[in-house]
Amino acid sequence: MTELNWRKSSRSSTNQGNCVEVADNLPGRVLVRDTKDREGGTLTFRSASWQAFIELAKRPGLVG
Repeated sequence: MTELNWRKSSRSSTNQGNCVEVADNLPGRVLVRDTKDREGGTLTFRSASWQAFIELAKRPGLVG
């Protein structure tokens, strides 16, 4: 079993506690969780879907 390599999102707001962590070291999957509630659940995305989301989020005017 592959150990999850969690990293904090570069877009997370550290001063407000609004942080997410991403584990993208699994083949074909990306996991996302809330840093304030790490035991509260994990969202799982296909790698291609996650990459499409990231590209959309990078578009001007969508992320403040």
